[in-house]
Amino acid sequence: MKTRAAILYDLNTSFKISDVDLQSPKENEVLVKMSAVGVCHSDWHLVTGDTAHTLPCVPGHEGCGEIVDLGSGCNGLKNGQKVILNWAPNCGDCFYCNHRRPSLCEAYTKYIWDGFLMDGTSRLSSGGETFYHYCALSCLSEYAVVPASSCVVIPNDIPSEIGALVGCAVTTGVGATLNTVNVSVGDAVAIFGAGGVGLSMIMGAAYAGASTIIAVDINEDKASISSTVGATDFMLYNDQIAEGIRSRTEGRGVDYAFEAIGIPTVQEMALDAVRPGGTLVLSGISPMGTKTNFLGAVLTRQEKTVKGSYYGTSETNRDFLKYIDLYQKGELPVEKMITRYYSLDEVNKAYQDLLDGKPGRGVIQL
Repeated sequence: MKTRAAILYDLNTSFKISDVDLQSPKENEVLVKMSAVGVCHSDWHLVTGDTAHTLPCVPGHEGCGEIVDLGSGCNGLKNGQKVILNWAPNCGDCFYCNHRRPSLCEAYTKYIWDGFLMDGTSRLSSGGETFYHYCALSCLSEYAVVPASSCVVIPNDIPSEIGALVGCAVTTGVGATLNTVNVSVGDAVAIFGAGGVGLSMIMGAAYAGASTIIAVDINEDKASISSTVGATDFMLYNDQIAEGIRSRTEGRGVDYAFEAIGIPTVQEMALDAVRPGGTLVLSGISPMGTKTNFLGAVLTRQEKTVKGSYYGTSETNRDFLKYIDLYQKGELPVEKMITRYYSLDEVNKAYQDLLDGKPGRGVIQL
């Protein structure tokens, strides 16, 4: 079948919208008619080369849609179900899966990062040329063939844009506050970066009962939306930001700092804002090959901890449904993050708005 998709042919070029050939789903695969895809910086890393990937590639990893066809072996799934897509599919039976860390599953990592599905082949092509998948999803397309293990069924009445954001930003951000660490009532936290993941961290910290939630960004326009989703303070990033954060936390610093950008210098500053005995959580994806300089003497003498958080240390089959439930109860105001909608043909405008620092999350509707 044919599907219209956004395609990245070369580094530092615009996405092109055109028809591509999409094969039918094979065993343990599902055909999804996409309805909403979040505009996430991780896809832009493909353009800049900060994330190395085989090209040409169809991006898109934060998505929600409806199952319209299935290969064999897709137990529990059926046509007509609304699904959120998990961009870290797992085998369910390795060391990490058995230790409740499925986002660290290594069974298909090489295939997925080579641009294939879990059997090591692609379903995308044009004129006989292979096109490559991103995160085994490539959901910036009208239709996508994805692994069955990437599909988490949600109620059909959940808005697709909410489902899409739960598929990446919400799970990454809220999960960092609730799974990677355990933010508790009365804690002080700082979030560096008030994009989609950072706003989700704010929501997660507010849900957990943190009393001080400081949002930090270079764009003052993000102050209002940060407050809307739960931030108690907003500070513009500068060279003295750690000192400023300490001044708002009785001179100590925060219990937890969360870095949602992936910039080494910001990560280093975020550690300086953490109180002795506190924890820095890194969720932003740094450009491949970069290094962050943390002073070992500081970590030892002040007993600070640095933790990585990949996909919010999530179990997506559990956490997607948990966050949808909290959204329905009004305890995670995901809808307040969404400020812009686009068509597939407007994908380049969507990413330009992201780069320009427009507040909130943009969503592409298909």
